Amino acid sequence: MKLKNEIPASTTRRQFMVSGVTAAAGFMIVPRHVLGKGYLAPSDKLNIGAVGCGGKALVNIKQAYNGGTDNIVSLCDVDDRQAMTYRTQFPKAPYYKDYRQMLEKEGKNLDAVIVTTPDHMHYPIAMAAMQLGKHVYCEKPLTKDIWEARQLTEAAKKYKVVTQMGNQGSSGEGTRKTEAIVQSGLIGDVHTVEVWTNRPVWPQGVKSPKDLGISQPVPDGVNWDLWLGTAPVRPYHEAYMPFRWRGYWDFGTGALGDMGCHFIDVPFRTMKLGYPSSVECSVGSVYADFFDEAFFDDVCPPSSSIHLKFPTQKAGGQELSLSWYDGGIRPQLPEGCDYKTVFGNIDGGMLFIGTKGIVSAELFGANPRVWPEEKFKGTPLPNPTRPLVAGGTDGHQQQWVKACKEGYGTYTSSSFDQSGPLTETVLMGNLAVRSFQYREPKAGGGFTFPGRQKLIWDGKNMKITNFEPANQFVKREYRKGW
Repeated sequence: MKLKNEIPASTTRRQFMVSGVTAAAGFMIVPRHVLGKGYLAPSDKLNIGAVGCGGKALVNIKQAYNGGTDNIVSLCDVDDRQAMTYRTQFPKAPYYKDYRQMLEKEGKNLDAVIVTTPDHMHYPIAMAAMQLGKHVYCEKPLTKDIWEARQLTEAAKKYKVVTQMGNQGSSGEGTRKTEAIVQSGLIGDVHTVEVWTNRPVWPQGVKSPKDLGISQPVPDGVNWDLWLGTAPVRPYHEAYMPFRWRGYWDFGTGALGDMGCHFIDVPFRTMKLGYPSSVECSVGSVYADFFDEAFFDDVCPPSSSIHLKFPTQKAGGQELSLSWYDGGIRPQLPEGCDYKTVFGNIDGGMLFIGTKGIVSAELFGANPRVWPEEKFKGTPLPNPTRPLVAGGTDGHQQQWVKACKEGYGTYTSSSFDQSGPLTETVLMGNLAVRSFQYREPKAGGGFTFPGRQKLIWDGKNMKITNFEPANQFVKREYRKGW
């Protein structure tokens, strides 16, 4: 379907000027972009379309709707079972299975679109919406691959739409507290950041139903072809949907994609990081039997440790090291700091290691503490300097809604100019993992794994410069017709 550009979302169908004959009435109704930010009629509501109605969408749609202060005017899901809750709540909202049909038929009624689908469909849906001038809220990670993230970042500027990625911690107080402490210089120059998560909490590192040659009948109400979307064709199996798709490379981005945009967001913005200069990793392996290969190309590994380097402005060109751990792997903790009493959130944690001390924090940067405790006992901690968001993490969706009403240029916590580069950094870890899994046949039989090395990254040109096979993971191929 060819999508044509609509009127930009900053000039919606509710914005109009009455002149000439209305002048006699003694007033003029002017569009909000003329009045300026903040001048909205009480009855003004954002008209929102939702692509994806189950899972995390149950939260995204609810928070955006906000009890009726805004409108949900169209719904789309490839699985009728997932859509049932909101089809019941919004019976007048047209329902579609194909997002392309929704945008084509409902585009004139929409101001904004929420994208809450598996990772592999984020980019095509978000891009199509922005090309129509619609504001976009997209779940994390922003995209499936690095090239897509760069494209969405640039598209948001080109089409001048308000954007937000669904890493709600970026609207929380925790990240602001942690960044204030670190940026104050209290712990000196930070040279190392350690981040970890308890994910995956779904099967990873085991053969997929496709590799095992098994399939199941497609359930009633599911359009499997539309669910596959940009991904290669494979038979349906309940292992893929509605949740465990995260562990399969065709659809998801693994433990890192699931939680990286939550955890890495804090150091990424605190340290004002840009493109990494290099990445290397190691991954856990699973052997089904003695003769099986250690890694299955189809699936994410059960665990990994990933090490990124970032250039800094420090004297001598010292690089900052950021390491990620998942699947039960954790870094060494500071003296006197333990997981049970300090990191109460089981999802994971983070450490900022500086020349004068260490800051620890939990998910979303919550509960920051400074180490060693004896050294910093009684030291007042700085307050956040970045404005707080009404409702904190629960206000993430409404912050975007209100920004949509005010127009392009209004601040959101995770606009694509921030979350796009963050997503690129997160996905660099997966590029390293995919390269680590990459194997080449040996002349005498068996395989070599040449991707198990430090990969040098040219961020501007999105290219690994020392191992060409790794570049196939920068941009994926879409299924024909997508």
